[in-house]
Amino acid sequence: MAARRRAVVLVLTALVALLFGGPLATLALGPVSMRGDWSRASHRSAGLAPDAAEHREAVVQVYAARAFGWRGAFAVHTWLAAKPAGAQTYTRYEVIGWRARDGGSGLTVHSGRAPDAEWYGAAPQLLRDLRGGAAEAVIARLDPVAAAYPFDSYRAWPGPNSNTFIAFLAREIPQLRVALPPHAVGKDYLPPGRVVAPTPSGTGWQASLGGVLGLAVALDEGLEVNLLGLVTGVDVVPPALKLPGVGRVPASRS
Repeated sequence: MAARRRAVVLVLTALVALLFGGPLATLALGPVSMRGDWSRASHRSAGLAPDAAEHREAVVQVYAARAFGWRGAFAVHTWLAAKPAGAQTYTRYEVIGWRARDGGSGLTVHSGRAPDAEWYGAAPQLLRDLRGGAAEAVIARLDPVAAAYPFDSYRAWPGPNSNTFIAFLAREIPQLRVALPPHAVGKDYLPPGRVVAPTPSGTGWQASLGGVLGLAVALDEGLEVNLLGLVTGVDVVPPALKLPGVGRVPASRS
């Protein structure tokens, strides 16, 4: 009995270390700060999007950046920016939590911020970049699909949140084919009544129970295991580990 108890404690300790070691390390050593005033945080362009006035062809880009404050140790915020051919501005499609405080959905479609703006001081990472005809195919479906987003509430964990929205767009618009990072908490929160669905990239399948327990197997996402909304796993091509709070860690090439 004592040996069994020690084995259970060991397994639970390893599980806690796996799930929370990355977020704690990121909070202590990584690109996350508990300091700073959100109202003064930077939203400057990161220079990742082509100039709308000079670039005439259609553009669709998907971005991710660390969430503000302590949440950034666990998760990123994702959004989509689009510009039809000939347009002079980009339109951002995203769900913003504070906009839902009075009972709204938080869903916003706007042109008031640069497509590649820092997210409250956090530099964005470009996840997907489509141009020309490939971008136009996505843009043709963006507005009706965004309007059909099935959630009118917001929860940072386990969802629905900003990452739930981008994952929904990706599943409904296969031409987007974007694999969201493992620390996009909420990406596995499926629409009502669904337990099995395509992965956001459309290259595999996933099963998820309320966004807190699940499994995904796909060409682009690799193997992902969701425990308590935190994802760990592996990619095969190219090889990488996926760690909660840390994200994708490429395998050494040495």
